[in-house]
Amino acid sequence: MNFVFISPNFPQAYWNFCDRLKRDGVNVLGVGDCPYEALEPGLQGALTEYYKVDTLENYDQVFRAVAYFAYRYGKIDWLESNNEYWLEQDAQLRTDFHITTGVDAKGVQAFKSKSGMKAYYAKAGVPTARCHKVKTKAAAKKFIQEVGWPVIVKPDNGVGASHTWKLEKEEDLDWFFREKPDVPYVMEEFVTGAIRSYDAILDSNCEPLIESSALFPPSIADIVNDQGDLSYYVVDKVPEALADMGRRTAKAFGARNRFVHFEFFELSKAKPGLGKKGGFVGLEVNMRPAGGYTPDMINFAHSTDVYQIWADMVAFDESHVTPGGPDHFCAYSSRRDATKYVHTHEEIMERYGEKMALCQRMPAALADAMGDQTYTIHADTEAEAKEFIRFVSKRA
Repeated sequence: MNFVFISPNFPQAYWNFCDRLKRDGVNVLGVGDCPYEALEPGLQGALTEYYKVDTLENYDQVFRAVAYFAYRYGKIDWLESNNEYWLEQDAQLRTDFHITTGVDAKGVQAFKSKSGMKAYYAKAGVPTARCHKVKTKAAAKKFIQEVGWPVIVKPDNGVGASHTWKLEKEEDLDWFFREKPDVPYVMEEFVTGAIRSYDAILDSNCEPLIESSALFPPSIADIVNDQGDLSYYVVDKVPEALADMGRRTAKAFGARNRFVHFEFFELSKAKPGLGKKGGFVGLEVNMRPAGGYTPDMINFAHSTDVYQIWADMVAFDESHVTPGGPDHFCAYSSRRDATKYVHTHEEIMERYGEKMALCQRMPAALADAMGDQTYTIHADTEAEAKEFIRFVSKRA
């Protein structure tokens, strides 16, 4: 089996996907813009061959790289980056090289368009916030009259929470129409609640080989816009209602052979048309692993190896991984270099060193959303996870 992995060096931990593919006997071929000598030694060892391009933004260069691999090794069976930024390019490459193991150029639009997701959620029987495609200020005002203030505005086709804002009054709306980027935007009614993720690796029948869930703060957009501190934690068990909703969403979208990260609001109070307090509301689907070090956090929380499960899915359409221990919590808390905190790095390590799973710098490309310095611990209870977050993020 020939597998082309696009940008296998970013995020840094993605070399593990290539390593596990090789363990399963897959011929792994890398395409990236990083010099070969700068790749992780583990990644170098996992790749049969690496093709460096000047930039992954140049489709012709990436196309030629894949064409070279097809000429040298025969038909390309899989192509993937597991990266939100490259999903559309991945899909176009699959279409051009007749690779049928992933979504094609036409199908990817259902995954990328936030407004387009609504029909698939409806098919799954999953409630979602009312949505309006932003075109004119007059139409936006009419929508706000229906749903009330505040509203959320975000790019219809965007990555993460960048260029996403909460509008609370008329002046905010005026500002938005003056300053918004020249790309299609959607406006949604505001939903009050934390964000729960449904993370899963899905086989060719959209059935989960592993499921996990993390609890995030209500607004990632506010963290990005206000340079706040991101903290969240992976829970020990996926709530049954959330698991059911995640599986139905996967089938409605036809999300097969993928590592997925679906986001849902957990309502903090009842909202007409959406559900009761504690109910779940579809936010958006991401057809790639959760960002940052979340895949590693899933491993820590569930004593497993999601990189191997994903590789097994590719090679065998099933998982050969047996969990190695009990489920527990895994908590993440980040800091900004420009912010002063009550507790020093040394105090954090003294208090939580024995439970520290990761203590890492976040790559610059992810730091706006996820912080500069990160700490991740094993936690036996939810209370312990929350206390760790309070301790790390307490500002001076």
